[in-house]
Amino acid sequence: MYRRYINSPKAIVLFNKNESKARFECDIDIIHWVIYNKSIKYIKHIGIISDWVIDESLLDKYKEMVNVVEQKFNVLKEYLKSLGSVAVAYSGGVDSTFLIKVAYDVLGDKAIAVTARSSTYPEREFNEAVAYIKNIGAQHIVITSEELDIEGFSSNPTNRCYYCKKELFEKVGEVAREKGIQYVADGSNYDDLNDYRPGMQAAKELQVVSPLKYAELTKEDIRILSKKLGLPTWDKPAFACLSSRFPYGHQITREKLFMVEQAEEYLMSLGFRHLRIRHHEETARIELGEKEFESFLDKELMRKVVKKLKNIGFTYVCLDLEGYRTGSMNEVLKS
Repeated sequence: MYRRYINSPKAIVLFNKNESKARFECDIDIIHWVIYNKSIKYIKHIGIISDWVIDESLLDKYKEMVNVVEQKFNVLKEYLKSLGSVAVAYSGGVDSTFLIKVAYDVLGDKAIAVTARSSTYPEREFNEAVAYIKNIGAQHIVITSEELDIEGFSSNPTNRCYYCKKELFEKVGEVAREKGIQYVADGSNYDDLNDYRPGMQAAKELQVVSPLKYAELTKEDIRILSKKLGLPTWDKPAFACLSSRFPYGHQITREKLFMVEQAEEYLMSLGFRHLRIRHHEETARIELGEKEFESFLDKELMRKVVKKLKNIGFTYVCLDLEGYRTGSMNEVLKS
C-alpha cells in the first residue's frame, strides 16, 4: 500500500523510475524505496531491484526518519503511562485502533475501549471494530449515542461535529467514572490541527486528552507504527461518520444516512476502497481514489452502479472529477 507525498517534511519524496508521482511505502523495517534525485539518478536498495545501487546518505535519511517516529512512539507510551488509566473513544479506525492497542500494552486492564453505536456509524465499521478489539484483548464497552436526537445536529450546521463529539465524550466519560477510569482519550492526531475540526472544542471543554496529538504523531506515523505492531488497520482507508456526506445546511435523516450506507457498501462490494458517496438530495456524487478512478470508467460497470444507486433512491448519479479527498464538504468554508 502506497501513500502519496509531495514536498512532505515527514518523508523523503520518492519517485518510481517509470512514473512521475511521489510514492512512500509504509514500512518501518524494510527499506523499500525508489528515489529520483535532481541529477536523474535512480537509487534503490539492493535486493529489491538488484541492478540499482544504494546511496548511503539516503540510508542515513531513512534511519533518521525512523528514529523520529520511534521517538514519538516512546513519548506516546510515556504519556499514557503517566495517565494511569484511560477510556478510549474507539471507532475501529486507524487512529483509535492504534491508540487502544498501545494503551492496553502500556496500562493493561486500566485501558478500556468504548464504542458508540448510532445511525451515522455503519454496521460494517462496527463489526470490524469488534473484531479488532477482540484481537487486541482490551475490555470493550458498547454504548448508544444517537446524534439525530441531539438538538441542532440534524439541521447539519457547520459545527455539527461539535454536537456529536460533545455527547460522545460525555457518555464515554460516564462509562469511565463507572469503571474508575481517570481519563477519556480520543484518537485525534497531529495532522488534525490543520483541518476544520469543531469536535476538538468539545474535547477541550470536557478535558478529553489526545495522546496521539500530544506525541505529535501524524497519520502516516500512525500507519507506519500500526504496521510494525501487526495491526490490520495500518492501511485501512480513512473513515468519517456518514453525516459528513451531506452539504452543510441540508437536513440529515435516518433514511438519507441509510441510502449513503447502502451505496458505499455496494461500491465496496465491487472492490473499491477509497471512496465517498456525497448526498446532494436527489443526486449521488461519487468520489473515488486516484488509483480506482480509471477502473470505474467501464460502461457496463457504470450502468450497474447507476441502476443500483437509483434503486437505493437517488435520481441522478455523477462522478466527481476531482476524485476522493477527505473533508470535501469543507471546501465551501474555504471559498
